[in-house]
Amino acid sequence: MTNPIVHSQMPHVAVASACLLGEGPVWDDRSNTLFWVDIKNPAVWRYHPGTSKHSRVEAPERIGFIALTPDPDVVVAGFKSGLGRFNLKTGEAEPIVAPEKDKPGNRINDGHVGPDGAIYFGTMHDDETEESGSFWRWDGKELTEFHSGFIVTNGPAFSHDGQTLYGTDTVNGMIYAFDANKGGIGEPRRFARFEEGWGHPDGMAVDAEGHVWVCHWGGSCITRFAPDGSVERTVPVPTAQVTKCAFGGPDLTTLYITTAAVGHDPHVDPMAGHLFKVETGGIRGLKANIFEG
Repeated sequence: MTNPIVHSQMPHVAVASACLLGEGPVWDDRSNTLFWVDIKNPAVWRYHPGTSKHSRVEAPERIGFIALTPDPDVVVAGFKSGLGRFNLKTGEAEPIVAPEKDKPGNRINDGHVGPDGAIYFGTMHDDETEESGSFWRWDGKELTEFHSGFIVTNGPAFSHDGQTLYGTDTVNGMIYAFDANKGGIGEPRRFARFEEGWGHPDGMAVDAEGHVWVCHWGGSCITRFAPDGSVERTVPVPTAQVTKCAFGGPDLTTLYITTAAVGHDPHVDPMAGHLFKVETGGIRGLKANIFEG
């Protein structure tokens, strides 16, 4: 990373949530609400910036991400055991499909609804020691594995034009790009590799210009990569374990950032686990897709 632009604004705390492992932010433009999850203190959080109100709904098991559905109070959750419908009013969970019943040491991690309406998600080894994780696609009828052999997966996320899917091999510091065509996913190719001292690549978001914003676990920042994989800018974040970001706000120019407190001394890193936000300076994100399968 040679002399990158440093973003002109510093993120500040939006919600002092102190999540053990905050992840999976997604903006629902129907209600101007941000959702995110705490994986290891299992819950779904909701934040409405217009009123500054936030709430927490306890989840029945570890939860890696949520996907919006036509009912704003019902989401599809990436639970440890599989995908399930989760009612945020009643707390009831209904199983949908389990991708890896034969791998009890795995769990679902990150996920994303693609422009085709299918859910793209990754699994990982919960103890982070075995290469048992994979990337999957679920369209409501068919479950398809399209890449495997990872300890920890992150992403996936689609490009602005829907032609490229990005996915991360977190432990090995590699971000891959896959050609996407009508639900078919091509072979992985290198998009970017994290350098020594950057931490590990975690969750990501893609903006309307096709740039990829990747969070640094252990690196206290976010990097905005150009479509050719070069570094366009960095956004410093005032805590170490930066997990994922999402664009929100009425014009999708506010970047919301989840972080993690797991393994950190709150006296040393007092803002670990909080939800942050920062204005992008006019860079717009992409509207979240809704899963209707």
